[in-house]
Amino acid sequence: MDKTIFIYCDGACSGNPGPGGWAAVLFFPEGRVLELGGAERPTTNNRMEMAAAIAALGAVRARPEPVKLYTDSGLLINGIKNWIHGWKRKGWLTAAGQPVVNRDLWESLDALTSERKGRLAWGHVKGHAGHEINERCDAIAVAFSKGPRPVLYDGPAVGCGYSLLEPGAEHLHQPGAPGKASKSKPPKHGYYLSLIHGQVFRDAAWDTCKARVHGVAGAKFKKVADGVQEKETLKLWGHGE
Repeated sequence: MDKTIFIYCDGACSGNPGPGGWAAVLFFPEGRVLELGGAERPTTNNRMEMAAAIAALGAVRARPEPVKLYTDSGLLINGIKNWIHGWKRKGWLTAAGQPVVNRDLWESLDALTSERKGRLAWGHVKGHAGHEINERCDAIAVAFSKGPRPVLYDGPAVGCGYSLLEPGAEHLHQPGAPGKASKSKPPKHGYYLSLIHGQVFRDAAWDTCKARVHGVAGAKFKKVADGVQEKETLKLWGHGE
């Protein structure tokens, strides 16, 4: 079983500067999903992107597992992985000798990153490209930026309405009716395994799997890489296929 905590973050701002919101969706290895969000006025889009990452990493501060954090902000990734080292050497000045914008948030993010001591990886997800978790983060952040507080989920992965779908997998496609198990050969990049009332289904596309499990009491689902991982997953689910 993958013991990694997966985090997806996003920020939104109406005006830049203007009213802003941030959001994060966290997937825990024990099968729990936690949505976070907040607002700030006035603010900027970059501050909201950073605030989302800071809040999410703060929420897992006491957890020992490795973390993979996805964001659609190139500035956030470049800043924390590359530029920040030079900024600190220069006394928080840019290469042009100007004070670093949002230094307060960069320092908070740097402290949280340092605490994980190599147990944090950063990944980029393309924004507004159909990735369901990134789209959910965007929806939460935009809602907070506009005022009304959205309902945030905290509970089992089964029933949350989406699954762990890493960037790129949203483009998978393999036809198949929701009521029938896929019979074609599983794709090399993995597939979606589900168990519903004792019956096993295998689907290449997340939409097909989602249609099966959504709203079904007791349904289990997981993305697996191959037959070996499938066998291990079914064993954990108590299914002796």
